[in-house]
Amino acid sequence: MSIPAELLNIVFVEELKATPPEIEKMLVNGERVIASFKSLRDIGAITNKRIIYFNKQGLIGKKIEAYSIPLRSIDMFSSENAGIIDFTTEFQLWTKVGVMKMSFPKKVDVHNIIRAFSEYIL
Repeated sequence: MSIPAELLNIVFVEELKATPPEIEKMLVNGERVIASFKSLRDIGAITNKRIIYFNKQGLIGKKIEAYSIPLRSIDMFSSENAGIIDFTTEFQLWTKVGVMKMSFPKKVDVHNIIRAFSEYIL
């Protein structure tokens, strides 16, 4: 099996006020959600230990591919904040298995995400 050059490209469209139950079920002792997000059909969260992402597939979304990316597997990250014309803030993460991109709506305060990545990666 070859590892793709780009592991994931996640585009979130909204920050959620409450953590979805699917995410809550995956949390381990001592793990806390920093922020939860949704895209058109998918959901995800950034915790103090990992990135959790549920990719709903198929016509009705019954088939779900789940990703759990430990923050300790991230070697490096970059962030590009939204400008006047841009609508998204983008993160690029270099992990042990490939590159991952995440986009967030302009209105999301990404400082908590940057702080979490910095705290748990360094």
